[in-house]
Amino acid sequence: MAFNELDLKRIEKAAADFLAVRRPPPDIRGQLDLEYTVYNQTIELVEVRPVWNNPSEIRKPPFAKATYVRTANEWRIFWMRGNLKWHAYDPPVAPTIAAFFSLLHEDRFCCFFG
Repeated sequence: MAFNELDLKRIEKAAADFLAVRRPPPDIRGQLDLEYTVYNQTIELVEVRPVWNNPSEIRKPPFAKATYVRTANEWRIFWMRGNLKWHAYDPPVAPTIAAFFSLLHEDRFCCFFG
């Protein structure tokens, strides 16, 4: 089941607060930027950057995601490793979407931002 309107507003606010702090400066956003997408019960964060040998082509590789599990009332957190597979983060869950973005910003193990 998809998110309701109130959940989407919470996600938008938490994501906007996170992006306000973590997004690159406006003058380099054509070369590197951050975005998020919401689908089903998942929020996925992506890097937006041009392909190195074809700048007119834009790639959006994901680097973090959180999936909401209604039965457990928690967000499960994942990060994309170099092998292009999703792996559970530590801690693997967050109680709220704001807590997920807080963990993402802290990046204690350098999984999301190196």
